[in-house]
Amino acid sequence: MESTSFLDAAQKGSLPLVILGWGADYPDQTDFLDYHFGKTATPQFGNTFPDIVSVLNKADVTADATARKALYAQANDLVKQHVPMVPIAHGGNATAYRADVQDAQSSPLTDELFNLVTPGTRSQFVFIQNGEPGGLYCADETDGESIRVCDNMGEALLSFKPNSADVEAGGLASAMPTSNSDLTEWTFTLRPGAKFSDGTPVTAKDVVTTFAVQWDAANPLHKGRTGDFEYFSTLFGGYLNTPPAKK
Repeated sequence: MESTSFLDAAQKGSLPLVILGWGADYPDQTDFLDYHFGKTATPQFGNTFPDIVSVLNKADVTADATARKALYAQANDLVKQHVPMVPIAHGGNATAYRADVQDAQSSPLTDELFNLVTPGTRSQFVFIQNGEPGGLYCADETDGESIRVCDNMGEALLSFKPNSADVEAGGLASAMPTSNSDLTEWTFTLRPGAKFSDGTPVTAKDVVTTFAVQWDAANPLHKGRTGDFEYFSTLFGGYLNTPPAKK
């Protein structure tokens, strides 16, 4: 079964038993537990379990790191109790380069940035991965083969330091954001002179639009390859103008 079709079928819960890998997109428990077992999780592992969802909901709104760790430990124990899935192995990132490649990267988040790499004396950098990207409307993709390409096409507000999971203001934001006391409002300042590939300046409106088209299911740009925008729904708790459930 072709990779993208297989992943789509698995996400819909239409395959009774599958073996799949999962790589971290960012270093936090929400990227695994909330995405797979939270209140808006896909049906990949069947119906959600109310006790797991309840604990994850508490962790979602807890800012204290120690308290969050205790809640996620509870959620992990509940996953072991209900067994919606079974971890088989924990792997690391394995990358290989020709010996003359300078500044080669092997990121724990598989987000290597090829603009930082010099391919010896060649003018072209060739990279082989597990499969073709399913699509390049990046906000509507979840598989690593698409996201690795997407990471090299655009910039987020913040970025990770090369070869690490440490966050830095290396993307569109000129500095780390500030927030209000209850962490419900965050303010980013854009890097001066940021432009799209065609030379058009990047504005705050452009950044807001990238979030709006994912959040608002009625937005005319809320399309993508499937239109599901699974990451936004599962990590941010749902949509504005939620579309009717697909049959």
